[in-house]
Amino acid sequence: MMMQKNGQTRSGSLFGKVALITGGASGIGRATAELFAQEGAAIAIIDIDATSGKAAVESITNAGGEAIFLACDVTKRDACEHAVEQVVKRWNRLDVLFNNAGVTRRASVLGTTEEEWDWVMAVNVKSVFLMAKAALPVMIARGGGSIVNTASGWGLVGGKNAVSYCASKGAVVQLTRAMAIDHGPEGIRVNAVCPGDTDTPMLASEASQLGQTHEQILAESVDRPLQRIGYPEEIAQAVLYLASDAASFVTGTTLVVDGGGLAGSG
Repeated sequence: MMMQKNGQTRSGSLFGKVALITGGASGIGRATAELFAQEGAAIAIIDIDATSGKAAVESITNAGGEAIFLACDVTKRDACEHAVEQVVKRWNRLDVLFNNAGVTRRASVLGTTEEEWDWVMAVNVKSVFLMAKAALPVMIARGGGSIVNTASGWGLVGGKNAVSYCASKGAVVQLTRAMAIDHGPEGIRVNAVCPGDTDTPMLASEASQLGQTHEQILAESVDRPLQRIGYPEEIAQAVLYLASDAASFVTGTTLVVDGGGLAGSG
């Protein structure tokens, strides 16, 4: 089904489907929510930032899409279960789960406190486990679904002064693979997208932690083959592919979207 949105023709590749997106209030999550809505999906935006989450919903609905916002601490089991319950209550289905919520702490082992380690691991890894645990029974009952997890290029190779982040994203990569093996027979595809540096609020937070300006972070991106930073909308396109039937034979994979940053790392 072809759809017309904002003067552009869309394929409607998610027409009639329901997608839950964590960390959907800003950055990659919001860009993906808007793209999914343009492709015909109903969207549940999950975030702790109610102001930005409601603004994202308004943007989608003003463009003719369907979306709701659910405030949720994705590190808490009850909150994740409640979010999935609300989605099923609203639409009676859940087809796509995009586990995108994430945080970063830029420091070495010596510079990372135990509390910071636990916080990064809870948001970046435990949330994927909890949301999948809540969503999988719904998907299995319907005969299938797609889960996409946000990992990182630093989940595949190491990075400087980012031990908790690298460890958490490496865990997401392996969790993705293990889930794909376990739930493939039930019609569930599980994949991960591995962005490189992307112009998001998280990147601004990294710059602040490192004592750099936003401009300095952007300037460093010229070292990669495409000589620029990535944009949320570009990562969203990769997530759309993995979530849609275009990737019907793709599971357990990690799709690197980094402007070639890792191309020479092997």
